[in-house]
Amino acid sequence: MIVDLRLEASHLGKTFNQRVIFREVSFAVGTGETLLVTGRNGSGKSTLLKILAHVLTPSQGLVRLLSEGRNPGGSLRHLIGFVSPYLNLYDEFSARENLQFALSIRGMHNEGSAIDRLLERVSLGGFKDTAVRVFSSGMRQRLKYAFALVHNPPLLLLDEPMANLDQEGRGFVQELMAERGKEGLLVVATNDETEVERNHVRVHIDAFH
Repeated sequence: MIVDLRLEASHLGKTFNQRVIFREVSFAVGTGETLLVTGRNGSGKSTLLKILAHVLTPSQGLVRLLSEGRNPGGSLRHLIGFVSPYLNLYDEFSARENLQFALSIRGMHNEGSAIDRLLERVSLGGFKDTAVRVFSSGMRQRLKYAFALVHNPPLLLLDEPMANLDQEGRGFVQELMAERGKEGLLVVATNDETEVERNHVRVHIDAFH
């Protein structure tokens, strides 16, 4: 089922230790749209996505996520999937256990068959019972996608989506972005605009260095 979402930001700004990371970022996007966030390295793209994921709070401005035209209230974990090179997995857990944990923290039912299908989709089916500590960087990135998708969120946030991926992995991500860009709400932070092949709303962040 497609969820009618709207993500709005008004005059967002972030400051760390009196250093301005970015300011005056505003946009509004809804289901079926892609927000492309660009800016040179260090401009605050990752910081902005963390704010949209409710991992960080803004120093100025307002961000809100509406579901079916209303504030969903409570935790937004069930609505958001977030992939970033800087997010950590649980190294002592297996791939399957990582996904089981992702569901448990959202109070969702654990369906082993669905988890196995998702691991197959990200080409980790043969490693579902392997501890993540032995995974390569590319395998970890694939598992991060599975971690973000296991609860089928309508809003997907991707920070540098092709990082650490081989050609097969990049093909999967391109397919996923095309799918989620039509059926959900997609936010992509990247400096490579060829990674997004469809119409999009663009926000460019200027660095204050």
